[in-house]
Amino acid sequence: MRKAYLLIGTVVLAMSAFAIAPASAQTGFDRRGGDYTNFQIHSGDPAVCAARCEREGRCRAWAFSYPGSKGVAICWLKNQVPPRVEDKCCVSGVRGAGVVEPHTGASEFSIDRAGGDYRYFDVKPDASGEICKTACEGENRCRAWTYVRPGYIGPAARCFLKSEIKRPRRKPCCISGVVR
Repeated sequence: MRKAYLLIGTVVLAMSAFAIAPASAQTGFDRRGGDYTNFQIHSGDPAVCAARCEREGRCRAWAFSYPGSKGVAICWLKNQVPPRVEDKCCVSGVRGAGVVEPHTGASEFSIDRAGGDYRYFDVKPDASGEICKTACEGENRCRAWTYVRPGYIGPAARCFLKSEIKRPRRKPCCISGVVR
């Protein structure tokens, strides 16, 4: 009987923790309107934007736009919670939310695998990194790849093909993957 009460108490506690868990920020969404300030983020990391919203009492939501061809990432703080709109330019969330990158198969969002490059080339902007992944899959020598969003190392997006698999490192500039 005591075990049953303990089990029920654990389930209730877990469910209540789930119910009050904060909403998460999402890559690929913008929140337009309600801006009270904006600023550049030189590191290009959306987590800086989320943290600034946490520190400011009047902030209710935020939106981060990746650096484009001009190489400048911008954080927009908002005094209301506008609805989210799908847009690959951005990451957005509400106060209390961390940054959550999508998990789509073998692609590693916000991961750089620095080193082991045997060639690189500029590509069209691609929020999924699929262009780079496809290029790697088409070359027997390629074992891994890294797509760098435009504005982080130049105005264009760039694909790095790698003959070696290097250790993953968290960097908001990049999307990586291992092919073979």
